[in-house]
Amino acid sequence: MKFLIALLLGMVTGAALFGLAMIYNPFLADRGISPLAVSDAEVFTLNFSAVPSNAIVFTNDGNSVRKPQPSKVQQLWEAPIRKTHAMATIMRDARGNTAGIGVKLSSLSERTRLLQGDALVDSVWYVYLPARGSLFIRQSENYWTFLRDVGWPALRNGANNWKGKWNGDLTSGPGALGTAMVTGGSGTFRGLTMEGVESLSAEAYSADQGPISATGRLLIELPDSVIEAETASAAE
Repeated sequence: MKFLIALLLGMVTGAALFGLAMIYNPFLADRGISPLAVSDAEVFTLNFSAVPSNAIVFTNDGNSVRKPQPSKVQQLWEAPIRKTHAMATIMRDARGNTAGIGVKLSSLSERTRLLQGDALVDSVWYVYLPARGSLFIRQSENYWTFLRDVGWPALRNGANNWKGKWNGDLTSGPGALGTAMVTGGSGTFRGLTMEGVESLSAEAYSADQGPISATGRLLIELPDSVIEAETASAAE
């Protein structure tokens, strides 16, 4: 019996050490500063609430920590879309004014490799800005750092929550520098190809409910042609 107990203790200890080594692996370095933060090009910002209950509509399979909003919205329980989240939300400019509406679809990626620090989600945005036009955004997001710094501490907390300040970029591709692919659909953006980055700022998170206080942000690099066209339009 003592050998069985020793074996079980060894297995539990080994699993715990493995989990800690995976979470605090020094070789899984943070990505660092966003490439758009040091760009010389004009960049515009769109902010949105990352709290599902603040969205116009948010839905998933109904079994996720983040609950559908409103409660009677159709859930995505069919097999092909069971791992997908869908959201429609208000987009605001850097001054907090309403700029338009954004629709985001995101699904867990088959390329996720936790041992490599890749907790990946593939997502697309459709953003409509009435005064400017529309944008399509395609990206891969990596939530590893968020899970390590926010999700894991929330699970360890006796009340299953985390409070603090966390800021980080989520976008990890498909651009060579870890940026999203942005395509103009209409208006001053029509036919243009740009780069973008989605980031997240969190102040409170619940392991039982998901984000409690969090703001998402889209940074989009504008080509000179858009700046010139919008400047000319404003001068008329």
